[in-house]
Amino acid sequence: MDRYCVVGHPVEHSRSPWIHARFAQLTGEPVQYGKLPAPRDGFAATVRRFRDEGGRGCNVTVPFKFEAASLADTRSERARLAGACNTLRFDPDGVFGDNTDGAGLVRDIQAQAGVDLARRDVLLVGAGGAAAGVLGPLLHTGPARVVIANRTVDKARALADSHAALARSASVQLSATGLDAAPGAFHIVVNATASSLAGGAVPVPGSVLRPGALAYDMMYGPAAEGFLAWAREHGAVPRDGLGMLVEQAAEAFLVWRGVRPDTAPVLAELRALLAAE
Repeated sequence: MDRYCVVGHPVEHSRSPWIHARFAQLTGEPVQYGKLPAPRDGFAATVRRFRDEGGRGCNVTVPFKFEAASLADTRSERARLAGACNTLRFDPDGVFGDNTDGAGLVRDIQAQAGVDLARRDVLLVGAGGAAAGVLGPLLHTGPARVVIANRTVDKARALADSHAALARSASVQLSATGLDAAPGAFHIVVNATASSLAGGAVPVPGSVLRPGALAYDMMYGPAAEGFLAWAREHGAVPRDGLGMLVEQAAEAFLVWRGVRPDTAPVLAELRALLAAE
């Protein structure tokens, strides 16, 4: 069995081992996947030890995605653009780093939720690592405009500036603003902040939602309930990030094994599992 794992602080409640076990069953790939907690000051040493012990790759979760990028000898275009990695593959000639978060988000919105991003208005709330990981793939879908809204506007502008060339090549209007100053209403609103995880209020006003807009929180489970309730109250279609979790995992599986699992049955099974808990 080829060994993989998820590395983070904490990882005790991660659903990734269950997801990758189902992927291995569905594809017949000889994959063994576990949880690997790392101390906040010991991420690099933890990853190197896992590799030295025969590990083939790992997923990286909070708070190590930026540090993971510095461990990679080579990085995919999307990882370079994000400045962060959530997937590492251990090759004979070094470590390859990728970021599958954005691909997971886009695929869940378009393939699972059935919402086309092309020529739509998108509001991306937040400008941290989660937003950086998804902005590039969002731009590649060709929305009409993407507005990054963040409490610290300079941080949002910096993220927009780092993606300006891609936005121009995709003919997407890209801009940055404060949380309470987003211009107009949007077809898709994506919450990439930690507000749901922290149990805080929704960081933007309901006026950002067009009637019937998709309101997407990257969190799932109880953490996302406040945002989803807010979306319903304002006539939007709520969606949590469970599908993104499954889709980004499938993209990582593809990076490691060259095979992309069928995600629809795994997502349905995982939703049923969580509902029964």
